[in-house]
Amino acid sequence: MTDMNYPLAADGGPDDLPRTLRRERDAREREARERQAKERDTFNAQSSAQASPGMADPFIAADAGYADAQPLPAVVRRFDVPFVQLVTFFLKAVFAMVPALILLGVLLWGLGHALQTFFPHLVKMQILVWFPN
Repeated sequence: MTDMNYPLAADGGPDDLPRTLRRERDAREREARERQAKERDTFNAQSSAQASPGMADPFIAADAGYADAQPLPAVVRRFDVPFVQLVTFFLKAVFAMVPALILLGVLLWGLGHALQTFFPHLVKMQILVWFPN
């Protein structure tokens, strides 16, 4: 059974603040994101202006301080996919598998005939299907 940790109402969870304070907090977070985006855009504009016209690098780091930062370790605890989308994905995978199996069968059949042609002394097992008149 999975461990379901839901925050209680008084421990700083998502619904701990009244609506007006949550709106204020969200507005401050939005302003901070917009400010960071504006700084990133000006940094990218300055660095692209310094680069040669045909050599613009699309992977310019937004902040030079994080250029050598290592990724944080992460653990996936839950993967939430709606059932219908999961079924659709697996049906597509089955339909994609059919041509692959046919191609694999043809390749193995050709390999068997090539081995029989070049090495006739090898033992070959055949399944003969016989229909009487």
